[in-house]
Amino acid sequence: MKRRDLLRHLSQHGCRFVREGGEHSIWENPATNRRTSVPRHREILEFTAARICKQLGIPVPS
Repeated sequence: MKRRDLLRHLSQHGCRFVREGGEHSIWENPATNRRTSVPRHREILEFTAARICKQLGIPVPS
């Protein structure tokens, strides 16, 4: 999955960007008060994208 598609999915489900880390971007879901890191790669494995969504408490992209 392309990184920009995952970030769009996160934004559509109410998640917001917090800050940039060394090799990751930090995103949070204010509704669940959960945070996770998103790697800065062009392509993100489907397994990794599903895990990020699970950590934030939002549905997995189809």
